[in-house]
Amino acid sequence: MYARIRSLGIKGIGGYEVELEVSITSGLPRLDIVGLPDAAVKEAGDRVRAAVKYNGWEFPVSRITVNLAPAGTKKAGTVYDLPVLLGILAATEQCKPPLEQDMFFGELSLTGQLRPVSGALPMALAAEKAGAKRLFVPRDNAAEAAFAQGVQVYPVNDVRQLTAFLAGTETIQPAAPAVFDPGAVPVPDFAEVKGQENVKRALEVAAAGGHNVLMVGPPGAGKSMLAKRLPGILPDLSREEALRTTAIWSVAGLTTAEEPVIFRRPFRAPNQTASRQALAGAADLKPGEMSLAHNGVLFLDELPEFHRDVLDLLRQPLEEGEITVSRAAGTVTYPSRFMLVCAMNPCRCGWYGHPSGRCRCSERSVREYQGKISGPLLDRIDIMVEVPALEYEELEARPNGEPSSAVKARVDAARAAQRARFAGTDVRENARMGPAEMEACCALDPEGSALMKGAYEALGLTARSYDRILRVARTIADLDGAEHIGPMHLAEAIQYRTFQIK
Repeated sequence: MYARIRSLGIKGIGGYEVELEVSITSGLPRLDIVGLPDAAVKEAGDRVRAAVKYNGWEFPVSRITVNLAPAGTKKAGTVYDLPVLLGILAATEQCKPPLEQDMFFGELSLTGQLRPVSGALPMALAAEKAGAKRLFVPRDNAAEAAFAQGVQVYPVNDVRQLTAFLAGTETIQPAAPAVFDPGAVPVPDFAEVKGQENVKRALEVAAAGGHNVLMVGPPGAGKSMLAKRLPGILPDLSREEALRTTAIWSVAGLTTAEEPVIFRRPFRAPNQTASRQALAGAADLKPGEMSLAHNGVLFLDELPEFHRDVLDLLRQPLEEGEITVSRAAGTVTYPSRFMLVCAMNPCRCGWYGHPSGRCRCSERSVREYQGKISGPLLDRIDIMVEVPALEYEELEARPNGEPSSAVKARVDAARAAQRARFAGTDVRENARMGPAEMEACCALDPEGSALMKGAYEALGLTARSYDRILRVARTIADLDGAEHIGPMHLAEAIQYRTFQIK
């Protein structure tokens, strides 16, 4: 007796087709699952046996072999429970075999109920690519899987319902895809922030060009509050970006039936105790914080408190937009294109340079504290801005700043100009300009060249920081609606590099 069932698997954040072959022959009763299964896949046999018997079917007292092809690719997770059960029932003619264009995945309870699994969207996209017409998934995965749109997704409660549907005695309505509405998720508003107009301006410039930011100021000045409001002024995710971002979160097991799709740009804020694995990716190759922040913001508060080796991990994704994770389980490359937003106190107590004189840190202590941040990392930050402590009058006044919607409108206009300028290339924002784009878009007039030369010599800039000033100046010009970079645009960009770590 033989049956063949089409299923799916996950590698990195991509799905791929897995073909299950079920062979039932005479011999001592035994269930073998082959094809490089992990422990969770091997345990599927126990769940399947219990579900089959609970629902009144006969579990064959024979030699059962389940082959997961391609056999050379490691299979992981509980996604194969449902196809294994269907293969056994189809091979023993206890249910109608599925159609050639049907695909299945899902975890089973011991009673045959279907439980959700991670990676539903990547697997649905793989099913679409493989030519499947119908995809049967646990009900709680249906809205996420249906976001793929290229395949009909059927939400299934339990195996009894599924076998009845295959036999034609019961109907299951295909799931409707989640409505793509970036505005449906509320975000904190910039209008709630009192004062700090210079910092708001710096964050507006950063959002308009996708630039990395470092905010330096005493405790309670509003650094974290400002950072949390940055996603509200970033451009809305495109559908393609939402697919990519949701795929990462799905593989990490962070999507839910209530929030099946990531509509807003992610905001990730790992704790200072986060390890290298937490940021890059865990031992089981699940994506880390740098990948979960893809297309969004990675916020590192109290930057000097992070371990030096953790901060050094940021270099590759900041330059290349991806992170390669190598573990005992294998090697995988995840997209990691994010805006890096950092915040730090000027010293360990936080009050260095404050007019009150409350700081008691020595100059050596201040240098050691700030020196925890390496020069190469600072070189990759485009904008450095001081966040001063608020005066009493500012705290007493009602917030009267611009709402995020007004700031976002200017950011959207600047991003639209960049998309038009870089049409036909892989570049989408000024922060990602390469040498060719900078040569074409960042030319300076004689007055600008003289200003840039003076800043380069006075501030001791590197070639990388020189390029970053030009990129920021191009973004400021875009916010101003200017075709060329003017001296005022360049002067503001240079101002964002004048803060010096001791």
